[in-house]
Order: sequence, then structure tokens, then C-alpha cells
Amino acid sequence: MIMEISSLQKARYEYAPKLPGMLRNGIADICVVEGEETQSVADQEKIKELFPNTYGKKEITFQKGANTSEAKKQVVGVILSGGQAPGGHNVICGLYDALKATNKENVLLGFKNGPSGLIEDDYLTFDDAYINAYRNTGGFDIIGSGRTKLETNEQFAIAAEVCKKHGITAIVIIGGDDSNTNAAVLAEYFAANNTGVQVIGCPKTIDGDLKNEDIECSFGFDTATKTYSELIGNIERDANSAKKYWHFIKVMGRSASHVALECALETQPNICLISEEVAEKKMSLSQIADYIADSVEKRAAKGMNFGVAIIPEGVVEFVPEFSALIQEINELLAGSKAEAFNALATWKEKYAFIENGLTKASMDVFAILPEGIQQQLFLERDPHGNVQVSLIESEKLFSALVKDKLEERRKAGTYNGKFNPLHHFFGYEGRCAFPSNFDSDYCYSLGYNAFMLIQYGYTGYLSKISNLSKPASEWVAGGMPITKMMNVERRHGEDKPVIRKALVELDGKPFKFFEAHREEWASETCFVYPGAIQYYGPAEVCDITTRTLALEQE
Repeated sequence: MIMEISSLQKARYEYAPKLPGMLRNGIADICVVEGEETQSVADQEKIKELFPNTYGKKEITFQKGANTSEAKKQVVGVILSGGQAPGGHNVICGLYDALKATNKENVLLGFKNGPSGLIEDDYLTFDDAYINAYRNTGGFDIIGSGRTKLETNEQFAIAAEVCKKHGITAIVIIGGDDSNTNAAVLAEYFAANNTGVQVIGCPKTIDGDLKNEDIECSFGFDTATKTYSELIGNIERDANSAKKYWHFIKVMGRSASHVALECALETQPNICLISEEVAEKKMSLSQIADYIADSVEKRAAKGMNFGVAIIPEGVVEFVPEFSALIQEINELLAGSKAEAFNALATWKEKYAFIENGLTKASMDVFAILPEGIQQQLFLERDPHGNVQVSLIESEKLFSALVKDKLEERRKAGTYNGKFNPLHHFFGYEGRCAFPSNFDSDYCYSLGYNAFMLIQYGYTGYLSKISNLSKPASEWVAGGMPITKMMNVERRHGEDKPVIRKALVELDGKPFKFFEAHREEWASETCFVYPGAIQYYGPAEVCDITTRTLALEQE
């Protein structure tokens, strides 16, 4: 098969990612400095009990100095886990280059299609030609990804046998909070059973919710939000040109609103909902609709019957009354009752079934929803029998609710504008984009650094690159025990050790900046047009980081 390669792709193959200063010295001149012992973010006694062999380890930093690690041949396995994020290829490239720079005999195996590749012993052996075809490119197609969880002793035993078969000394798992939780559990099993296999994690998710005092930013967030912001800016320019449409744009972010907030900071739309604020203020659907309608009305009074609203993917789950409705629907259709509901022939019959099964409070919420959204709540359930909230077209929900509010105001004589909504969902468009220079550099550094952690014998650690708002030469490389980020949460009826998700902090600088300006953005046209990601040119254009990170680190 003949594959055409774009001019940009050819040029990106040649890009040399920037490394933190201490990693540029050459493998032989990198030493390790240990810091304080750590403890988990919460539930210390429970986490310590669950991870007796890997808990409480010290944070470490790499510095210039004589390399004191033990010289031995390394056979390393790497896994891409979970959803795609720009830069994943460069993590593997950085890992490969560091491994080969140390010893040409070192081997990197790529397990295919996620964690299941390790269990099924499905892998490939990387060489220069294969790696070079993926440098600085987007996607996870280098080995594929998957969502299989590594969490049972049976799986761990199989993984240990596969590692033994190939002489594997370490596994690197590139993933989000769940994947790195699995990495911590696997590391504990390997340590407890004296397998000699280390496990290192790398922080990935475009949602931005794998973040804390140590992990300033997960990789992929920079590229994804720049990609979405380019599209939102284009739509803003179109809205300001046509002057007749309100665009409701849903962006990824089920559990947190980091993507929505970053896109708002980059493009200054008229409206941006922040799920965490909705939950904090216990806002109802009606209140949210009124909030958006206020902006529509103010702008219409100035002759501006157009605008842009950004909606986080998971916002409806943060609305207390909607969450209560979802819980009641899950109960209503539990077990055999779902079969009875599905056997009903018409929506009218199903509506009566619903009306009879919900409390009055939840039925009042259900009744104000557009019929299309009502029906979406009763689509195919997830494996646990619950409503798949991610299937709800919340951008259409809120535009419909706003339209109803505006009709009420029109009848009351307070509104005399035009409201023509259009809808968009930006999700997959950003997950496999060509990584920005920032993500190319950051990811390459994470992979290179992961090998340094392996070489120095660490396990159960996350590859850590910090000081990210500064030029790459000033970045700091090191590692932290994954258990430091963990707490115990109730999952599917059981207490489970998990990495705590980082939500938007309402007292944090990024939200405070947004909060200080959103009233003006709501009524005026303050749009910003970021344009496409730039790869070549002045550093202040090409290497710029996210507004979120810049505000957090200022």
C-alpha cells in the first residue's frame, strides 16, 4: 500500500524535541537526588495497607552529576492505555532514544491495543525505522490503545509470566488517572512477588483532570485545547460576520471543566458554563437557561442577535436536580423493569410509565426537557445498567431551554430579538492532532525521563516534568510515587484505591480571571481568534503554553 505523506508530516519527523536542561547532559552525567518521603493525599492508613511495598517512597529529582545507576541490559515494555491524546508517540520516542543512548543492546517492546496486549502477549519490537515514522505526530496508532483494566491477581500473574518470558525489566504505562492507578497496583504486585519488574506511569489526558501540586499538566491538554480554540475562534469570526446565529459548542470534559475553561480563556466567548460552579451554586436547569438567556437578551438589545456559548460535556451531571433525576431513572429501569419498559410500543406509553415511576420533583424536571433529550435518557444503558450521560446532547438541551425562556420574555414584552441556535460538539477532533511544540517537547521529556527512573531502579513512580510554564531548558525532571496522588473512593459498591481527579478550583487563578471578565464578555463582543497551532517561528508564538498553566504558575 502506497502512503502519501504531507509536507508538514515530513517536516515534523525532523523536529528535535527540547529536553529539560539536566536531561541534556547525556545519560552518563545524570544523577538522582532524593527528597522527602511521601504519603497519600488522603486515607493514608488504608493506602499504606494496600501498598506495603511501594507506599511512602521519596520524591526524586534528576540533576547534573555522575550516573551511579547499575549498568545492565534493559528490556522495557510500553503500553498506551485509554483514550488518545496528542503526544503519546513522543513519549515512546523519548523512552526509546534514552534506552538506546544508554546501551544499543537495550530493547523496547510495544504491547498492542492497550493493557490487553500485555495479557495476550501481543507485541512488536521497536527499531529505528519504525520509531522514526512516528516522531512528533499525533494519534496512538504506533501500537494502538485500549481500555482493559489491569486489576485482578489472575491478570497480574499472567503479566508476570509474559515479562519473565521476554526478560522484561520494566513496564511503562502511558495513561490517565485510572490507568496510572492500575500501574500502581501492578507495581505493588510485582514488588510483593519479587518479579524484579519495575512499573513507571506517564500522565496523559486531554481532560486535564490528572493534575496536582506535582503534575502541573497532563500531556495532550495543550494541543487539544488549542485545536478546539482554533475551531471556536473560527466560529466566533463567522458569528461576528453573519451576525444571525447563536452557536452552542459542547467540548470534552465529563468529570471536570478544564477544557471548557481553557477554551474560554483563549477565545473569550459570550458564555462558558463551568460544571464545578454549577455544582457549588446548586444551579437548576432553569437558572442556567436564564443565565444564558440574559446574555442573549442584552446582546439583542444592542442589535447583536448572535453569540457563542461553550458547554462542558458532563455539565448536566453537576446539576443537582438532574443528578437526582438520573438516579431515579436508573432505579426505575433496574432489573426486569427495563424489559417491561422496552416492551412498550409507543413513546406515549413509555412516558406514562415514566410519569408513574418518578417522584413529582424529578418529573417536573423531566417534563421541561425537550422530547428528544427525554428519549436520549432512555437510550442504551452502560454495562452497569445506568444512563449514559455522555450521549445526552447538552448543547441542544440548553439551546432549547433558552429558546423557551426567550419566548416567555417575548410574551412579557422584555425581549424582542431573534434567536437562531446552531450546535457543535468538539471531541475527537482534538485527540489525535499533530502535537504542539509544547506537547512534543513535554512528551518526549516524559518518555526520556521514564527511562531514567527505570535505570535508577524506581517502581510505582510517575514520570514528572515540572516548571512547565518556563522554557524547556528550565524544566525540572524527576519522579513521584503514584501512591502520593491516591485516596479511597466508592466504586461499584466497593472501596477502591484511585487517583483523585482534579476538578476546576473555583478559587484558583484561571477561574478567577474568567470570573472577573465574563460579565463583559456576555454582553459585548470580545472574541479572540487564536488561529491554528504554529510549529515554526518565534518561541512566543510556537512554544506558548496554555492560559491555564500560565495563570497558575504566574
